[in-house]
Amino acid sequence: MTKKLKVGVIGAGGIFQWAHSEPLKNHPELEIAAICDIDFEKAKAAAEQHGIPQAFADYREVIAIPEIDIIDICTPNLFHSEIAVAALEAGKHVFCEKPDAVSPEEAIRMKEAEEKSGKKLMVMRNNRFRPASQYIKKWIEGGNLGQAYAGRCGWTRRRGIPGKGGWFTTKELSGGGPLIDLGVHFIDLAMWFMGNPKPVSVSGATYTKFADAEDIAGSEHSKFGSKSEDEGTFDVEDLAIGFIRFDNGASLQIEFSWASNIEQEENFVELRGTKAGFRFSNGKLGLYGEDHGVVTDTVPHLGQDTGGHGENLSHFIDVVQGRVEPIFTIDQGVDMIKILSAIYESARTGSEVKL
Repeated sequence: MTKKLKVGVIGAGGIFQWAHSEPLKNHPELEIAAICDIDFEKAKAAAEQHGIPQAFADYREVIAIPEIDIIDICTPNLFHSEIAVAALEAGKHVFCEKPDAVSPEEAIRMKEAEEKSGKKLMVMRNNRFRPASQYIKKWIEGGNLGQAYAGRCGWTRRRGIPGKGGWFTTKELSGGGPLIDLGVHFIDLAMWFMGNPKPVSVSGATYTKFADAEDIAGSEHSKFGSKSEDEGTFDVEDLAIGFIRFDNGASLQIEFSWASNIEQEENFVELRGTKAGFRFSNGKLGLYGEDHGVVTDTVPHLGQDTGGHGENLSHFIDVVQGRVEPIFTIDQGVDMIKILSAIYESARTGSEVKL
């Protein structure tokens, strides 16, 4: 039996409770040794709920515990890079919630800290581990798609602002709205399917139309982040659209919103290839091609979709234990944050931004 690795969790909020707690507790090679939250009462409550022996209010105290091997970061976006760099410099492996950072400069700091430390750093990319995503990747690698030359991806919600007036809607803490919150998921997935081409330019536009709408505060996603606050800050976009060009000539259209007057919420990625194409929308996958001069539609029967969070965490442990190579590299994370930052810049200036 491999020695259990001890984990220190930083952030006891919704994403820890919803996506990290059970995978960490259920992994046979892990033990949660400590949990920290700036709200100490929240940390103590989470420790009691999950049987965690120590609770703290300062993440530095967790990082300083010698026997802890891994730091799991579940904080607001602003603190991802600060905590990751400190943990790596202290000789800990780091798993971090997305987004990687709130600026390209901070993402690069994380990359440099990982390289100097000799430890492993991975940022959550759970959608790569969903059954449909794994199937699509193998299908593409089998030559079925041909050359991927254009695509679209997005996540558009009808009413879905998380914690209105809390940290999600405060640019200083979050770095932005649905583009940085939701965009990481499906831009990453599309680029991974495309073979991770290098982005060379982007253009985009952002809109804030629902900041003062009273009925949004009670949206179905308000449980994420901090509690909704009627008088809180809302200085981020609620809709972002954009266009990305890559070094191989391919392109990707994007659209992400927390609130739009549409029929229903949808998350999707689709690619057009020279041999076939596909669309993965709200968990359903369709493959579209041609066979012996006849166009064909194929609907694969896939396994239960758990969201991929636990599988991503398990993959990270396999990487730390030296069993596999990482499916995600920090260079891919740096490219992601460069794209998001450039879209915000393009929206501000009204011009295409070169990367």
